[in-house]
Amino acid sequence: MNRFFSKIFLFLLNSLSRLSWKNAFRLSSALKWLLFDLIGYRKEVIRMNLKNSFPEKSDAELKVIAENFYLHFTDIIVETIKFRTASPEVVRDRLQGDISMMDDFYAKKTNIIYLMGHRGNWELANLFSSLSFTHECIVVYRPLQNKESDEWFINLRTRFGATLVPMNQIFKELQKPRDKPYAVVLANDQSANPGTAFWTTFLNQDTGIFRGVETIARRYNLTVLYADFSKVANKRGYYHVDITTITDEPKTVPNNFILKKQAGILEENINTQPHNWLWSHRRWKHKKPALLKPEQLAI
Repeated sequence: MNRFFSKIFLFLLNSLSRLSWKNAFRLSSALKWLLFDLIGYRKEVIRMNLKNSFPEKSDAELKVIAENFYLHFTDIIVETIKFRTASPEVVRDRLQGDISMMDDFYAKKTNIIYLMGHRGNWELANLFSSLSFTHECIVVYRPLQNKESDEWFINLRTRFGATLVPMNQIFKELQKPRDKPYAVVLANDQSANPGTAFWTTFLNQDTGIFRGVETIARRYNLTVLYADFSKVANKRGYYHVDITTITDEPKTVPNNFILKKQAGILEENINTQPHNWLWSHRRWKHKKPALLKPEQLAI
């Protein structure tokens, strides 16, 4: 997409952000038909991911999960467009849960690393964090190749004061002096480099997990929290956050304990609400190496 057409496309997105929520979800339903019913976007990837993750489920059960995921996927798209201009009140209204522990951590000047998976709407989660936490919010992201699209997402994610940092610069960022505690926010369930990943069994499959979180937490002695974002039943576009403490002593826990516990919690959450995860992602495109280094194993 050249620069001219990128600007036209992003202008269209900004215009769509001013739709009412009712019309936005009408657009989502139409987009679901276009992407999945007509074009068949990644339907084979989704089908195989579900089949391998839930071998005990029938084809009929898997089809229901897939259909629910299709609409969830397009809802995320239109919700993200809406959040480009949504007010703070709307953001707080659409994601709720008990985050009072963050005030306690702030009072104790405790730095945090927040892990999450691709459940719920992660763009909403980022905005909610920068609005609701007293901590300085540092959101880790992967820059997009398209400059205009990358700028659009940067503007979205920093609307309420978050600091956006590419993953390859996070160690440098955390070395900077700060006047108040910080919370690093990142999703950690993408497909990782098989030669450096921690390998475990996740959703009945050999799965590699990025080890960067473990390294960051240990190096800077960060309390590790996991946030899950479930969909509120019968309230389209509303989510609930539940926070779990993985460890407040990252330097003392066994090797890859943090990652193994995160994977276990995420798996439980997916089993509870299976359509609420990014099934269209090629999560298992890498195979487990025949030989693993000691740092790739759990002790």
